[in-house]
Amino acid sequence: MNLSLIFQIITVMFLWAICFPFIIWGIESAPHLTFATLRAVLSGLVLIVIALALRQPFPTNWHDWKNIAVVGIGATSLGFFGMFHAAEFVSPGIATVISNAQPLLAAILAAFILRERLSRLGILGMMLGFGGIIFIALPGYLSGENASYGIGVAYIILAALGITFSNVWIKKIAGSVDALMAMGLQLLIGSIPLAIAASVFEEPTTVEWSAQFVLILGVLSIFGTSLVYWMWFCILEKTSLNRANSFSFFIPVFGLAMGAVLFGEYISALQWLGIVLTISGVSMTFLLGSDQKQPLT
Repeated sequence: MNLSLIFQIITVMFLWAICFPFIIWGIESAPHLTFATLRAVLSGLVLIVIALALRQPFPTNWHDWKNIAVVGIGATSLGFFGMFHAAEFVSPGIATVISNAQPLLAAILAAFILRERLSRLGILGMMLGFGGIIFIALPGYLSGENASYGIGVAYIILAALGITFSNVWIKKIAGSVDALMAMGLQLLIGSIPLAIAASVFEEPTTVEWSAQFVLILGVLSIFGTSLVYWMWFCILEKTSLNRANSFSFFIPVFGLAMGAVLFGEYISALQWLGIVLTISGVSMTFLLGSDQKQPLT
C-alpha cells in the first residue's frame, strides 16, 4: 500500500470522525430525521451534478442498481438514522469508539461474501476489540445514565450494522460503476426512507435556517459525506476492504481528541482500558490478520 493511498484512507477516517460533533451541533436547529434527510439529499445531489458535468454514465443494468440500493439502505438509511438519533444520548467521543465495531463486523461478512479471510491472530484481535467495546459502554450503565445511554448505544450499533453491509457492497461494485454516480445515487435512494419517516414522525418545517445551521449542513454534507464516500469508493477500487478498514482505529483517536477539546468529555479509567483494547484488537485483526482471498469450502 503506497503512501498516497495511506494518506487518502487516514483523511477519510478523520472526516468520518468529525461528522458526529457536527451532528450534535446541527440537531439543535433541526429535527433528527429531517436533518439526516437534508444531509443525504444535498450530498447526493452534489455528487450527481459533478458526475453529470463530467459526463459519467448512469448504471446500465439491474444488478448494479440493486447493489447501489443495498448500499443506500445500509449506509444512508440505517447509518444516518442510527447516528443522528444516537447524538441525543451518547457523547461524541464515546460514539466514535463504539461505532468502531463496524470493521470487526465487516470482517465477518467479508469472509463469506468477498472471501477475505482472517488468520487466527486476526480472529483473536476481533475478540479483543469486542471486549474493549463492552468496557467502553459499561460505565454508562453502571453510573445510572440508564436506559437513555443504552438507547444511544443501540442506535450506534444499528448505524454500525448498516455501514458494515454497505461497505461490503461498495467493495462488490467498486470498479464496475462510476464512483461519483454510484455514491450520489445511493445517498438519494437512502434518503427516501428517511424523508418518509421525517414526514410521518416530525415537523420538517420547524428547521431553523440560521447561517450557523446552513454552514453546519454544508460542511457535514460536502466534506463529511460527498467527499468521504467518493474517496472511500475510490480507495476500495485499489485495495481490500479489510486492509482499508484497518485504519479505522484512527477514528476513536480523532473522536476522543475532539470530544475532549470541543465538549470537555471525561473518560473514565474503565473506558480508557476499553479504548486501548478496542484499538489493539482492531489493529491486530487487520494489520496482522490475513486478508487474502481464499476459496470458500
